[in-house]
Amino acid sequence: MKNILFVCIENSNRSQMAQAFAITHGKDKVQAYSAGSRPSGKVNPKAIAAMREIGYDLSIHDSKSLEEIPKTQYEHVITMGCGDACPFVAAKHRDDWQIPDPRDMNEKDFRKVRDLIEQKVKEILEKMGDHS
Repeated sequence: MKNILFVCIENSNRSQMAQAFAITHGKDKVQAYSAGSRPSGKVNPKAIAAMREIGYDLSIHDSKSLEEIPKTQYEHVITMGCGDACPFVAAKHRDDWQIPDPRDMNEKDFRKVRDLIEQKVKEILEKMGDHS
């Protein structure tokens, strides 16, 4: 089983949704994690609501720091908007997705970011050869 890590600043929106989509679309072929360079300590209620609309319960997730994830080499590490604030994590492959932070967006724009994240997660899973 391959592992993938999604990192953003607060681990409350983008990386949480990306982890959820990797769990959903990667099924039993990928182990997905998410973390923040400066975690907020909570998952944004807007992210929970946006994922609930498509049948995923994001309220079971916790906002975590990079110190709280397994210390291992990841197959893929995807960073989203944390730039220099994203510390190095050992990975075979690295990508930086330029996805805006939806934290303060209205519902419609938040959903657009959610859908963009889903599309990009599907692409990376396909690239990894694990998309079902």
